[in-house]
Amino acid sequence: MLWTICVILLILWLLGLLTGYTMGGVIHILLVIAIIVLVVRLIQGRR
Repeated sequence: MLWTICVILLILWLLGLLTGYTMGGVIHILLVIAIIVLVVRLIQGRR
């Protein structure tokens, strides 16, 4: 489930970069959320 969210957020971030700067800070917020989800998933996987 978390991997799906991470992939979706990364795709949205990449689309935002390709379409330009119309979204502004939202693109970077999506990237930060995707990285946080990825880190949480990695930490939970190692337990």
